[in-house]
Amino acid sequence: MNIYEALRQSHDVQRLLADRLIETSGDSQERQELFAQLRRELAAHATAEERYFYVPLLMDDNGIDLTRHALAEHHTLDELVEQLQEIDPSSSAWLVTAKKLRYEVHHHLEEEERKFFQMSGKILDEQQKNALATQYLREFESQKQRLAEEA
Repeated sequence: MNIYEALRQSHDVQRLLADRLIETSGDSQERQELFAQLRRELAAHATAEERYFYVPLLMDDNGIDLTRHALAEHHTLDELVEQLQEIDPSSSAWLVTAKKLRYEVHHHLEEEERKFFQMSGKILDEQQKNALATQYLREFESQKQRLAEEA
């Protein structure tokens, strides 16, 4: 498995959870559980991705601008998650913010898969892509476990 296949696994989960989240209503158990799952998935993915995909790309001049942009998008997602944690889940404002989060998740993942993966494919060799996948997956699982224990 290379880094792109590893990242896409989480990307698919993020899309699914974000899509399902906005279909929930009120302060339901389903809404709370989906939001908690999405929050953990986003956080674990971002940490592992930043450490084992973005950092090596920041070391190459051709990767700096796109990597900075991707980091900024991670920050936007973090802010939306924080907003959702502060809003009453039964309010209409919660759903409006959840829809913004869904949009930003889809936008970030599509941009990453279309632009970022292409650029990084020119920077990383096959051995690096495979090694980064192993490191990313190990960190991703570690982060998910840590976040689940904190919940």
